[in-house]
Amino acid sequence: MFKTIIHTLDDGSGALLLPREMLDSLNLQVGDQLQIIEAEDGFILRPVCGSFEREMSAARDVMDKYDVALGKLAK
Repeated sequence: MFKTIIHTLDDGSGALLLPREMLDSLNLQVGDQLQIIEAEDGFILRPVCGSFEREMSAARDVMDKYDVALGKLAK
């Protein structure tokens, strides 16, 4: 279970700060988008599929970096 506080911004809206442990467990980074889904007993936070593109980009970087080794492993 994670706890946080809603902070007031200058325009009167609120900002929800997520603990580092929660960001890590959801594989989220600053700038990622979340869906907020209202449920009967609270809210559900779910990453928007945009993080998939970030993960694929990271995978491509690794594949490019280790292209030769991965090619040898594939044989």
